[in-house]
Amino acid sequence: MPYVNIQVTREGTLPGQSRTTPEQKAALIKGVSELLLRVLNKPLSATFVVIEEVELESWGVGGLPVEEYRRQQAVEKAGDQP
Repeated sequence: MPYVNIQVTREGTLPGQSRTTPEQKAALIKGVSELLLRVLNKPLSATFVVIEEVELESWGVGGLPVEEYRRQQAVEKAGDQP
């Protein structure tokens, strides 16, 4: 019985959205479940998928809060532009 926990930051991926949409969550659940069926032969009815949204300020990457990391990456990328 697979149990998959997907954590995403609470932010929208489209303009005007502040979180993952129900349609996006349904697509994640379907995709992960079908992957486990295809790769491990785990039946859809025995696969549990939980999606947790975590506040953006509770994430970090590269030793920094994710918002600061993204700002630094944007500055570095802008500096690479001719």
